[in-house]
Amino acid sequence: MLKNSTGLNAISRNDESEVGPHDEPYQLFDRPQWAALRANTPLTLSQRDVTVLRSINEDVSLEEVVQAYLPLSRLLNLHVSAARNLASVKDAFLGRPAGRTPYIIAVAGSVAVGKSTFARILRALIARWPDRPKVELITTDGFLHPNATLEERGLMTRKGFPESYDTRRMIRFLSDIKSGAPEVAAPMYSHIAYDIVPGELQIVARPDVLVFEGLNVLQLASSPVLASDFFDFSVYIDAAEADIEAWYLERFLLLQKTAFHEKNAFFHRFKDLSQEDAIKFAREVWRSINLANLRENILPTRERASVILTKRADHTIGAVRLRRM
Repeated sequence: MLKNSTGLNAISRNDESEVGPHDEPYQLFDRPQWAALRANTPLTLSQRDVTVLRSINEDVSLEEVVQAYLPLSRLLNLHVSAARNLASVKDAFLGRPAGRTPYIIAVAGSVAVGKSTFARILRALIARWPDRPKVELITTDGFLHPNATLEERGLMTRKGFPESYDTRRMIRFLSDIKSGAPEVAAPMYSHIAYDIVPGELQIVARPDVLVFEGLNVLQLASSPVLASDFFDFSVYIDAAEADIEAWYLERFLLLQKTAFHEKNAFFHRFKDLSQEDAIKFAREVWRSINLANLRENILPTRERASVILTKRADHTIGAVRLRRM
């Protein structure tokens, strides 16, 4: 684990009096303490870069990148270096040529919590490390079953729930990545069409680092092999339910004024709803589908993450929990 070179002592969460500071599996850092762990990690992104990478309703500042993202980038750099050294030792022990296994970072969290923005900025920072690693970003949306299949199985109102994914294909993709296959294909998803794009694939060719982002990436399942079996590091983006709902409603209203006006948009029929009706519809979708999925499936996986980043109402990261082991 990364040592705290600043001499700051991490605050351990102590929700119950009988839980001692070293019984809790995470160390809790407030924002200033976490920011101090950046050390001398350079800022390699401009505000223009960040603006291009952020989602429609997230205003990410350079200060946020410096204080929240750079310490994590530094930690990941240390982890990746350590993983490479360990792999080299193993290759030497087995008497085989040195190889390089892709390092996989999972990013999990609720709908509308900011996973996509976080994953894109993280990918950009890693790609600018001194050794310029090859970094790919894959979202689990591409592994959703096509709408036709979901309709046939009565799962359209369960889209995003674990059963709506082609888990077998996802596991095979991750297994092929880890085994060093020359090229691995992932299905493509269109948020405009709200469906898998037939015949379109994202080709991943032996990356040094793969960022794998999605709702249920840390999900436990009945199958003997889990997606998380292939992860080297995992991040959970956390926030209060009320804040995530507010962000979801805000995003829906912004999309109603923009993307919904495209004729091939799945939600095109909602483009002319009054603001009152749009909010009513979006709130019902949030509560009946996304909030239910968060409570039943996503939130229970939070404690499996290597790092938990807790957002405040303004989308900034206010606290960080780092797993001790």
